Amino acid sequence: MEIKSAEFVISNTDYKKCPEGTKPEYAFIGRSNVGKSSLINMLCNKKGLAMTSSKPGKTLLINHFIINDDWYVVDLPGYGYASTGKKMREQLKDIIESYILYREQLVNLFVLIDCRHEPQKIDLEFMEWLGENGIPFSIIFTKADKLPVTKLRDNIGLYKTKLLENWEELPPVFITSSEKKNGRDEVLNYIEEINKSL
Repeated sequence: MEIKSAEFVISNTDYKKCPEGTKPEYAFIGRSNVGKSSLINMLCNKKGLAMTSSKPGKTLLINHFIINDDWYVVDLPGYGYASTGKKMREQLKDIIESYILYREQLVNLFVLIDCRHEPQKIDLEFMEWLGENGIPFSIIFTKADKLPVTKLRDNIGLYKTKLLENWEELPPVFITSSEKKNGRDEVLNYIEEINKSL
């Protein structure tokens, strides 16, 4: 798939105020500092489209970007910020969960996982929740360029083994590097396949 245009549309805290219409939405979510904004910028081939920050917890809104005037990339707030207060964490949880559960235009949620870490309880529990609620999702391992190939393979293997303890089959898995543009074609082709099937 070729990305001809990618434009920011709107930011919200309420899924009911998100863009109207039936264009499909592909949302991206992950723990803080997983490289979400960098990945979105790399996929859309547009630096600075999604704002990157060295400070975790910068995305506190649902951000919509229209791609090729045909479908949306949605940048969701991350989960699991240790540094935010309880009230803020509850607000974010509410923003995220209401969008995921009630936004009819959402066709796939990409869950981003930093490949450098062992399986994290918070990621596993979040994916478990998605499964329980019947939300279609895929996994994107980020920062693949930060590990030697064998370590990368081992870490992803660990994750798959852990997931298969509770899942009969795994969702689609992608391995990416925003710096090297690895995985870009695979993710975009997957989106294109879904778009064609709608």
